[in-house]
Amino acid sequence: MTPLSSLTSRNFLIAAHDALATAMAVLASFYLRFEGDALLERLPLLARILPLFVALSVIVCYVFNLTTTKWRFFSLPDGLNVLRAASVLTVALVALDYVFLAPNLYGTFFLGKLTIILYWFLQVFLLSASRFAYRYFRYTRTLHHARERSATPTLMVGRAADLEILLRAIENGSVKAIWPVGLLSPSRADWGQLVRNIPVLGGLDDLQEVVRDFADRKWSIARLVMGPSAFETDAHPEKILVQARKLGLVVSRLPSLDGDEVPQLRPIAIEDLLLRATQTIDHGRIEQLVKGKSIVVTGGAGSIGSEICERVILHGASRVLVIDNSEPALYGVMETLSARSFHAKIEGRIADVRDRNRVLQLLHEFKPDIVFHAAALKHVPILERDWSEGVKTNVVGSINVADAAVASGVEAMVLISTDKAIEPVSMLGLTKRFAEMYCQALDHDIRCSGPQTTRLISVRFGNVLASKGSVVPKFKAQIEAGGPVTVTHPDMLRYFMTIREACDLVITAASHAVESGGHEASVYVLNMGQPVKIVDLAERMIRLSGLEPGRDIEISFSGMRPGERLNEKLFAREEPPFDIGIQGVMAAKPNQPSILQMKRWLDMLDRATAKVDRNAILAVLHEAIPECGSDAA
Repeated sequence: MTPLSSLTSRNFLIAAHDALATAMAVLASFYLRFEGDALLERLPLLARILPLFVALSVIVCYVFNLTTTKWRFFSLPDGLNVLRAASVLTVALVALDYVFLAPNLYGTFFLGKLTIILYWFLQVFLLSASRFAYRYFRYTRTLHHARERSATPTLMVGRAADLEILLRAIENGSVKAIWPVGLLSPSRADWGQLVRNIPVLGGLDDLQEVVRDFADRKWSIARLVMGPSAFETDAHPEKILVQARKLGLVVSRLPSLDGDEVPQLRPIAIEDLLLRATQTIDHGRIEQLVKGKSIVVTGGAGSIGSEICERVILHGASRVLVIDNSEPALYGVMETLSARSFHAKIEGRIADVRDRNRVLQLLHEFKPDIVFHAAALKHVPILERDWSEGVKTNVVGSINVADAAVASGVEAMVLISTDKAIEPVSMLGLTKRFAEMYCQALDHDIRCSGPQTTRLISVRFGNVLASKGSVVPKFKAQIEAGGPVTVTHPDMLRYFMTIREACDLVITAASHAVESGGHEASVYVLNMGQPVKIVDLAERMIRLSGLEPGRDIEISFSGMRPGERLNEKLFAREEPPFDIGIQGVMAAKPNQPSILQMKRWLDMLDRATAKVDRNAILAVLHEAIPECGSDAA
């Protein structure tokens, strides 16, 4: 219920309307029920009672939110409130007549049953009629303006339940410049029905026939809107998109309302068609973790880091410190975050996680609650060549951040890891696994030393679509250039996630570690669905571009690069998975040496790195990680 102090002049006008409607309902019911002397003899007492009853009606209408509901959006819930308000007022009349007037003032029933029944119907009508009339007026005016402004004739694809929200938005004017002429639904139950007066013209296979039928009637469809259900596997979204492009239709998508995306139309991205359905995110859990907290994100100008910054700000973080070693990238992400944030205080600092003193200083001054460590070198072929740099950033840098997080007393430090850390065969995987082991050992050591105040966890996941250097932007560029599209091996398999899904699940994993103690888990693995064959991904992207693989765009195989393997893994043999009760996130059984052993290996790594001795570095990493695989290229 809206506070009285927040009421506007419009609300007072609505209250006056409802008071007038109540007075008219009472007077009309008396006029219809009584005639001649019976009516005249009741008028004096009615004149005394009516002002008090009208005042009561204003209060009742306010309590049931009729005073504060916008008439433009009057709908079923508001209609139910009208019924509730009218029923409460009718009960008040019954009590007035039977308890107060009949035995005390009038001697017999003043209103009578028929008058009260008439009043209820009239009250419902008079409260509802103006609201429905105003909504209809706005509805017709919106449709008239849409026709006048040559709105684009649009066909919508998806289940009726998905598209009904868009039809409402068009009716109330929130979405402009499109004119829905029909729906195509994958559900047979929708076929032949009307949804908000828009016909469901058939199934998804009827797209070409429907478009050509409209063209024959001199009403060309120019746009296609795909709802969330049109992207389900059974709907064959790539087939819909290819047909739409052949027909010359502009294609947009309506985001799913299960997540937190703004329900507005946006262009189709190829990433929309490459994945299984994304995991359902518990946004309440994320908000509970970060709301009002101070957050540090290292590598905050990168793909993952910048998205984590956006997600924690969206979910209520009060302060965010973005750390990155690239000045241009840091400037860019600060501009973006500052433009989107209206409540969080955002700071940016240039720093390299290799600089231990700088990292310790920044975290000591900022005093964060949670640290997300996304700074890393991640490209497999580059790290196979510049292996010492991988050790300095992915191992030494991660240890610097972990130690600084513990020293500053954070609730949790989250290491962003990779599926390549599982039985690693590359320098990327080895360095990331060593960083994981250090965080596990330090977490275990803190827990054994007394009441644990800081959790150190690692979160593994696979390839992120559209991140910097990922395969999807590379394939896009190669297709736009006319090919060829280069794939390393015809049998190469990889796991894929969207950036938003990965970052939301990373924060969700952190919430499990913090809220439950989660001492049995320090390595979390995101559920990435089934792996995707890279050559199939390339072929699908070519077809989605309206081209044919092998005819319009060639696919060439360049051979596996050093440090790559055909299939990535989710769990090592020595760390069986277990369920933590959160959709999209699992955990691995702890498998780490002591912190003393980790520090001994770290000293050996420092000496080998100082000498730039690749063999010595590999010897230390292989000793520390004996499960490292042998299926590398």
